[in-house]
Amino acid sequence: MDVVGRYNVVVTGNEAGPVVLLAHGFGCDQNLWRLIVPQLAERYRVVLFDHVGSGRSDVSAWSAERYSSLDGYADDVLNICRELDLRDVVLVGHSVSAMIAVLAANREPERFAKLVLLTPSPCYVDDGDYRGGFSREDVDELLTALESNYLGWSAVMAPVIMDNPDRPELGAELTNSFCRTDPAIARVLARTTFLSDNRADLAKVTVPTLVVQCARDAIAPREVGQFVHDQVRGSELVTLDAVGHCPQLSAPDETAGAIVAFVSGR
Repeated sequence: MDVVGRYNVVVTGNEAGPVVLLAHGFGCDQNLWRLIVPQLAERYRVVLFDHVGSGRSDVSAWSAERYSSLDGYADDVLNICRELDLRDVVLVGHSVSAMIAVLAANREPERFAKLVLLTPSPCYVDDGDYRGGFSREDVDELLTALESNYLGWSAVMAPVIMDNPDRPELGAELTNSFCRTDPAIARVLARTTFLSDNRADLAKVTVPTLVVQCARDAIAPREVGQFVHDQVRGSELVTLDAVGHCPQLSAPDETAGAIVAFVSGR
């Protein structure tokens, strides 16, 4: 299957504008960008895709060996860029895809104009003075619960991740997104996500970078956003007046505004 079919690539927006490539996070698909795409599409050529194993991607292209590391996902991002001949790309990575974006940009920095790291975390596990937000015991318990009952885990964790109890429809949407993911694939990606440590990769970034965090985020606390900002030389840090780990859903106008301001240089 060609690249467009393998990753369910969708291209929309202003054909004459800069390319903005949107990479979704764990348990999601490109649909979670839908509230900010209209604003971005006015100015930019917006490219959306589903990671293999998510959404309408070609699930037969997934293998535990390839995707037991974030490197496999970074390869996919670069494959899309090469096959579509995308250059001067603004790569927006949400959650785990923020580190996928870092890996891709470090391999082929000439391909990317800018990076936007949306609620990033290079390491979820606390380590000495570094606060990732979880102890190793927390992560082990999380993975055990996920592996024993993925649907039950999704129903409990999605509202925590979204963290907007006054808007239960957001938590329900994330729950449904999680539940559409094959549990076998989700188990591998969860281990890849929560046990990866990409802190050393941040200092290698040479592409202009915006770090976007939320005022409160149970998955990537503000200390993590500050750490990423401190490690990526010359990066900008924006803290949205938003709650939760998915501001493209809970605060779409603010999220789109931060991206537009950074891409346009304002």
